[in-house]
Amino acid sequence: MIRTLVLGLLALGLAACGGMKVEDFAGKTPALTLEGYFAGKSRAWGIFEDRFGRLRRQFVVDIEGSWDAARQELTLVEDFVYDDGETERRVWIIRKTAPASYEGTADGVVGKATGRAAGNAFYWTYLFDLKVGEGTWQVRFDDWMWLQDAEILINRAEITKWGFQLGTVSIFFRRLGS
Repeated sequence: MIRTLVLGLLALGLAACGGMKVEDFAGKTPALTLEGYFAGKSRAWGIFEDRFGRLRRQFVVDIEGSWDAARQELTLVEDFVYDDGETERRVWIIRKTAPASYEGTADGVVGKATGRAAGNAFYWTYLFDLKVGEGTWQVRFDDWMWLQDAEILINRAEITKWGFQLGTVSIFFRRLGS
């Protein structure tokens, strides 16, 4: 019994070490920088699926991005429209802290989001106070973004609480020109 438990925990630990790393995408093209892609206007279409794969919500988001090179700061104004008619605005302030590293804040983000880019990929993680009913749950977002070409970016985020997956968000971005 104890041996089975120990082997199970060891297997779980090893499985956790086998995930993607942003460095896996070094050299992949086209190269992604947040300030390069998000400066200007873009639109995104997204869905939220619960942990059982059931589609729970759909949305469209219009994004206006501005890059301040002197401050190394990207401001993203995101205007969401959900399929039930609800609207939401989120403003991100994202600071470039090194050639491929970023940190950011936005309403609902607990502390700072941190991210790194390599090749055509970007990995971004943060804690978020997610509105659920009349309250909020503090959840973790683990976001992966992949630049497909100059206009198209794909984003897949896993949402977890206490290490358990609550669902995934899939978003497809398209640049609308500067």
